[in-house]
Amino acid sequence: MTWSEMRPLLEQACWDTLYMVGWSTLIAVVGGLPLGILLVLTDRGGLLQNVLANRVVGQVVNIARSMPFIILMVALMGFTRWVTGSTIGREAAIVPLAIGAIPFFARLVETAVREVDHGLVEAVQAMGGNTWTVVRSVLVPESLPSLISSATTTVVALIGYSAMAGTVGAGGLGDIAIRYGYQRFETELMWITVAVLAVVISAIQFAGDYAARALHRRGGRSGPAPALRLLRARTEPTAPEATKV
Repeated sequence: MTWSEMRPLLEQACWDTLYMVGWSTLIAVVGGLPLGILLVLTDRGGLLQNVLANRVVGQVVNIARSMPFIILMVALMGFTRWVTGSTIGREAAIVPLAIGAIPFFARLVETAVREVDHGLVEAVQAMGGNTWTVVRSVLVPESLPSLISSATTTVVALIGYSAMAGTVGAGGLGDIAIRYGYQRFETELMWITVAVLAVVISAIQFAGDYAARALHRRGGRSGPAPALRLLRARTEPTAPEATKV
């Protein structure tokens, strides 16, 4: 197969992969972000402490994460057909991709949010802030660099999942590698596909790392937000006052 024959195949496959991964990531973030925050809030010592609810949600997330993606695709075929009207194609692949990524991203969100300084939460509560204010003003902004890194990890994982989805007719780079590289013995095209996947993943990882570092330098984990730093400075005793008996 010549390059002029490979090029349109690779271009369409790249677009299909980015389309599937883009929509799946969006759905995963919308579903996984609140789920991960809920796991933190309902845990012991959380603002919405509810051990039973935390264990139930945690077990559901664990079960969903433990299921291999290829099995998840087969198990969700009925639901996928109900949502998209088909089990083949890139739109159909988005359903299992998103459902598989939501619990994955939720656990990463949980880890990121747990690292936020609890003193900031107490400071906002001292100002009369409710749970929603704490989430909006402290938990999400302060964990944003880690959340960006978590989203980057999720995107990279989804690219791998989309390659597996290509084996069952979803399209994308995985479909090209299997259909042409393996079944038709076009070894050159298969290795080009592998190289394209490596370049795409490297570019996404670089962009995610750059964004996370930029947010970290602007605030993020390098310290509390200015308003919260001011509040803590006002509420904490100064050095002379602290030494008074």
